[in-house]
Amino acid sequence: MTESRTPSKRPRKTATSAAASQDHGRAVPEREAPESAARSDSPPKVSPREAAVEALMRLAAEQPWNDIEISDIAREAGLTLAELRDVFPSKGAVLGGLTRIIDRKVLEGDSAGLEEEPTRERLFDVLMRRLDAMTPYKPALRRIAYALRGEPLSMLALNGVMLNSHRYMLAAAGIDTEGPLGQLKLQGVVIAFARVTQVWLDDDDPALARTMARLDKEIRNGERIMERAADVRRLTAPLRALGRSLLDRRPRERRSRDGDESDPAAAI
Repeated sequence: MTESRTPSKRPRKTATSAAASQDHGRAVPEREAPESAARSDSPPKVSPREAAVEALMRLAAEQPWNDIEISDIAREAGLTLAELRDVFPSKGAVLGGLTRIIDRKVLEGDSAGLEEEPTRERLFDVLMRRLDAMTPYKPALRRIAYALRGEPLSMLALNGVMLNSHRYMLAAAGIDTEGPLGQLKLQGVVIAFARVTQVWLDDDDPALARTMARLDKEIRNGERIMERAADVRRLTAPLRALGRSLLDRRPRERRSRDGDESDPAAAI
């Protein structure tokens, strides 16, 4: 058996070592080509940030959220604690990193043909794409949602993460988030999507009929709330204008008493 293996492996090795001795240690082109080809065919290396997020999701799918330590995440991701610390300050931050991965998948999706659709349809499509992107992590998200339900501080922090995330979701749907009602839109869609997600986590139907029905209901409710908010804003416009005029007049009176407003000493 030893003799049968020798012809298949030894000649290449012998030729290579002989060529290396003749070239005084210089690299041999015949060996470089296969190595470079192998490198080009290898899959792209996952970034430490993404490796940590995927590791947390694998752990969370199998064990309680409160049992997962940062050392477990580092070990599962194949990172040292120092490397994990470079990309995330805490376990919660790793969870927040998942939203960036989801955001990117949604934003890279094809929205062609939706430009002429009503706002409701555009938002429905974007949020359904978000749920599709979340599907591989559904078992982990189900466990995490159950664990965080009784932690108000964690939910408040997560709300801040989702506000940033849904700012981009609304932008993808062609909905502006600036202006006086921008924050109301953002917070409204975050709350609405949280309600939809609760239904989605328990919806095992491949067609997601319950989830889509709840999403449609939440979007319609949001439209009615925004219409009422716009009406209230129009009705209170005279009162707001009066308030601004009073506030604008008070600084002018104070400046006239205190002296030149451009003088830094006037603020002492």
